[in-house]
Amino acid sequence: MGSRELLAKRVAWISVISNIVLTIGKLIVGWMGNSDAVFADGIHSAADVFASVIVLVVIRIANKPADQEHPYGHGKAEIIVSGLVGMILLGVSVYLVYEVIMGFFHPITTPSLIAMWVAVISYISKVLLYRYSKKIADEQNSKAIEAIAYDHKADIVSSIAAAIGVLLSIIGEKLTINFLLYGDKVATIIVAFLIFKIAKEMVSEAFDILLERNIDLEILREYREIIASFTEVKRIDRLRAREHGHYILVDLRISIDYDKTIKEGHDLSRKIKKKLMAKHDNINEVLIHLNPYFKE
Repeated sequence: MGSRELLAKRVAWISVISNIVLTIGKLIVGWMGNSDAVFADGIHSAADVFASVIVLVVIRIANKPADQEHPYGHGKAEIIVSGLVGMILLGVSVYLVYEVIMGFFHPITTPSLIAMWVAVISYISKVLLYRYSKKIADEQNSKAIEAIAYDHKADIVSSIAAAIGVLLSIIGEKLTINFLLYGDKVATIIVAFLIFKIAKEMVSEAFDILLERNIDLEILREYREIIASFTEVKRIDRLRAREHGHYILVDLRISIDYDKTIKEGHDLSRKIKKKLMAKHDNINEVLIHLNPYFKE
């Protein structure tokens, strides 16, 4: 098992264990402490457990080398996971809004102070987990780990919103300010919106990659500059690149002098490929097609 796969599994297991603990704590305290926001945050954490388990299952597939049936590798498995996690979060956001709407048909009950402290503990733990997961995701260029990191990010905003909502409800009861009693409900709506926003970005990115959208134009410009640095390249006819999970595949068409030998063209292609991969270590393959160039 490679170091990349080991790191990904470690991040996923940490996420699973921490989310199980937080799910149990938030669901019990949210239910017993009359806090819709904290209970809803617990539902979100339960969805996180499921998402982390999916990542664990897929990580091994994504890191498998290319084979006869999958000549471009298995990297897109990570993109599928990222999209699934995003869709799970979309479902959670819709569920939270439904719970809030149903809650308005029942008498408002003030949450207990312990509900706020559970939300604060969740916030602190999620900040630490997000920073750790994002660091590993950036280092390993892993969409699966990045999905876990953004899942933690969604929890950060939902936990702090839940804590503020509970606090406002308690203040409203103490000071007899009726509209503050709805602080817990409003916090739940804010939580749902923030989760929806993050989920939408995750799903959109996953669909773009699965549809093989070209990579960022700035990175493509860097590729072009590297290729143009070879004097033998007379013209860049086409340059495309696509993400395939944690790595990138580059397709290139260039024109060189028509009288170059096959060996000269082959040697040039190897040099271009090696330089591109040396400058950008996330490039997995460079496919180069040579066209003849005639002076006008």
